[in-house]
Amino acid sequence: MKLTPNVPRRTFLLWTGGALAAALTGCGKTGKPGKKPLVVGMDLSYPPFEMVDPSGDPTGVSVDLARALAESLGRELKIENIPFVGLIPSLQNGRLDCVISSLTDTPARRETISFSDPYLTIGLALLVGKSSPVQNVSDLDQPGRTVVVRQGTTGELWARKNLKQARILAVDKENSAVLEVSQGRADAFIYDQMSVWKNWQENQGTTRALLQPIQEEHWAVGLQKGNEELKGQINAFLLAYREKGGFQALGDKYLPAQKKAFAEQGVPFVF
Repeated sequence: MKLTPNVPRRTFLLWTGGALAAALTGCGKTGKPGKKPLVVGMDLSYPPFEMVDPSGDPTGVSVDLARALAESLGRELKIENIPFVGLIPSLQNGRLDCVISSLTDTPARRETISFSDPYLTIGLALLVGKSSPVQNVSDLDQPGRTVVVRQGTTGELWARKNLKQARILAVDKENSAVLEVSQGRADAFIYDQMSVWKNWQENQGTTRALLQPIQEEHWAVGLQKGNEELKGQINAFLLAYREKGGFQALGDKYLPAQKKAFAEQGVPFVF
């Protein structure tokens, strides 16, 4: 991954005691005196995990998780909205304390950054065209097939490693990938299970969802290598948060329909 020189950023400051968010300039501090704000990187274009509400404020699973983490540390929370491909470089160059942005823990990423304990297990799945002959992953790697992926994701990594005959089309936006499948220009879109389900729900006339995972993945908090103090604090927080039902509450709040659909198809839910 690399960060282009003019990657757009928007910084949000959130009071850790509530849902209010505002622009950085002119905001007061509510963290404990003497403690620096916790700066968390996210790509706020991935609902329901990282997104903005109608008022333009950050919301979603990861935002609530980051807010709870900051509260546990007694630190003010600042969210840097950065395109996904720029998150790891921004972490490496010290702009961020950590990344909470549906980030998959992979061996390749471990070469450049560190990860917390995993907090979510999910799988890659397929969004396919309604009339596409693709029925499972074994149907993908054939001449004449086009498989669309989102740049910088593990879906792209999987495709480039495993597909030798199909054409791989990499795009930068999720909705662009969905459009390729909906309009018949691609046979399948490789993405995480919940997003595949959501996009199928929104495009049932033109797509199908194949939710059985083609690869299991774990999401974790990304940190700078060597930051063992913060890593230990985050791991302790994640354990306590799970024990008190925090992840269950996030699923009920943001993902109730997905939880029901996964249960109906016999696919384990992610939290």
